[in-house]
Amino acid sequence: MIVPMKKVSLVVMDKYREESLDRLRDMGILHLERKNISSETLSKLLDRKAKTDTALGILKPYEAEAKKARGSLRQTADVADAGYAAAPKTRAGEDAKADEPFSSDAVNRAETPDTVTGLMRLSEEKKALYDRLSVLSKEQGRVEGWGNFNPGDIRYLAEKGIVFYLYEFTPKAFAELPEGVRYIAAGGDKAVIRVLVLDDEIPDAAPFALPESSLSEINSAMADIHDRLADIERQFAALSVHTGAVEAEREELLSRIEFETARAGMDTLAELPSESSVAWITGFVPHDELGLLKRAAAENGWALSAGDPGPDDDVPTKLKNNPLASLINPLTDFLEVVPGYNEVDISGWFLLFFIIFFGMIFGDAGYGSIILIAAVAGIIKTAKKGVPPAIKLLLLLGLSNFTWGMLTCSWFGIEDMSLLPALLKNLSLPLISNVSASQSAQGKAMVQQNLMIFCFSLALLQLSIGHILAILKTRTLKILGDIGSMSMLAGMYFIVLSLIASNEYRRIPLSMPAVYVFAAGFLLNLVFANYDGSIGRSILESLKNFISVILGIANVFSDIMSYIRLWAVGLAGAAIASTVNSMAGPMLGHLIFFVFGIILLVFGHGLNIVLNVLSVLVHGVRLNTLEFSGHAGLTWAGHAYKPFSRRMKKTPDL
Repeated sequence: MIVPMKKVSLVVMDKYREESLDRLRDMGILHLERKNISSETLSKLLDRKAKTDTALGILKPYEAEAKKARGSLRQTADVADAGYAAAPKTRAGEDAKADEPFSSDAVNRAETPDTVTGLMRLSEEKKALYDRLSVLSKEQGRVEGWGNFNPGDIRYLAEKGIVFYLYEFTPKAFAELPEGVRYIAAGGDKAVIRVLVLDDEIPDAAPFALPESSLSEINSAMADIHDRLADIERQFAALSVHTGAVEAEREELLSRIEFETARAGMDTLAELPSESSVAWITGFVPHDELGLLKRAAAENGWALSAGDPGPDDDVPTKLKNNPLASLINPLTDFLEVVPGYNEVDISGWFLLFFIIFFGMIFGDAGYGSIILIAAVAGIIKTAKKGVPPAIKLLLLLGLSNFTWGMLTCSWFGIEDMSLLPALLKNLSLPLISNVSASQSAQGKAMVQQNLMIFCFSLALLQLSIGHILAILKTRTLKILGDIGSMSMLAGMYFIVLSLIASNEYRRIPLSMPAVYVFAAGFLLNLVFANYDGSIGRSILESLKNFISVILGIANVFSDIMSYIRLWAVGLAGAAIASTVNSMAGPMLGHLIFFVFGIILLVFGHGLNIVLNVLSVLVHGVRLNTLEFSGHAGLTWAGHAYKPFSRRMKKTPDL
């Protein structure tokens, strides 16, 4: 569920601004109202953070070296040898130099101004060296055909009156040289001929531009650059020991940026004397935590105003669900999708249908068993510290995959049902089992039709639930528009069955009652979809957008049809698994190729699992965040509740 929020304003004495913010940060319940803030201090902090981000990006490829070096530091406990002195503590919100180190209470904290600055300098030098190397490489390729000569000698001879020009010709152009041209052949190959032309330039032919340096000097300069680049790489590896310290500084910078944003964003009354000036800050607090803020306001002498958010307020969304529904949070956090404050929370339904979609898209009990083993191993490993929600979600997904694969008798893409034990075949559901599909053409048609009907039925169920959720949140006659949409879904469901799901196994006739239900739903939707207190205005608004209303019919059809992807994508994954088996199968019967066959099976099925994960993210998530959400009136236009709080300081792993 979405937690109701209260909009609050706190008024404090301006001279106690930072002290008050520090106490608010300790409380960690006030979500600050978003504003566009700028200040000199904030600019410096943001600039420093950008530098630390760049430094961490440079150090990332050297993480292995950093871990090894930190392990060595733990054994010797000789942090002082790093050469970095602890800086004095800096109070959050004070003006500081951009490159000034930031304090931490962590023991043995290694401050990093020299590390970050040194990394930036080395990175810029590395880029400049690569640019120079690119130029030299092109020049090397241009002049190496002439061999190693000193261009200074040619310029010296020209000063003494002995002038000659270097030319490169194609064999055809060389054959067409005018008579009387005096030249000396300097070698060449099938593609180019090099000559030294005496006295004058050849008309309409550009001479070869002399290089600044000889070929040996170019080669020497390139070798020096390669040596310097190798040295820079060694310095990067050496500095990687401070990765933890740079990360700790970044965390502190984020805290200071948040504090400075709050400080600079407080409004003041400039007309009052400085000793009497007040400042205030606005934000949002969950209604059940407003009492804590009121008590803090009374204790600290703050003036507090609280009320319900207005329709134009940018209210954050805080979700509070039971432990089961909260298992979907790792996925929604990864996708960074949050319902709007005035929208519905579909976390529980999202979890339920995503689990079903996952099982259908993977659709293989063999893959499901692998996922289950991985989930159980994760649970055992993290049981003492607390099992993360992501591992619990993985367990549910593995169970769904295993169950669906068991019901359809899909085990690692094996098509020949005679290879499977009778127990596994008996556990399958005949209506959708590969065992039934393998027995006859009619059996295959039956299974395909049943799977399509199941997909369309799932669409009708989920999309109808979406409208029910919208109805429960509506308190006007607009609910009749949602009822009309549900009627359109029901009518279109039977129309789709007759048009799409019919085959040689079973013909599904077009039911006229279904058409009538669809038509009645269309009329209800036309009249009440835009209801805002007046039926006449609602009808007029629908008529103004009549083309969109007509297109809504196509949308209902496409939304139901969209669920066929669950069967189609699962079928594609099964085809890939079967292809891998058919390629590796002949190898397993020969001792020499047996190992290669096993490698092919592991690689092929591993790749198929990865592709299935991507398919789930694309198709399984889409059905929840687009089709289902659209019918529930959910646009995911919200932003998460993130209270102004003190960040946990990350201790460098030294």
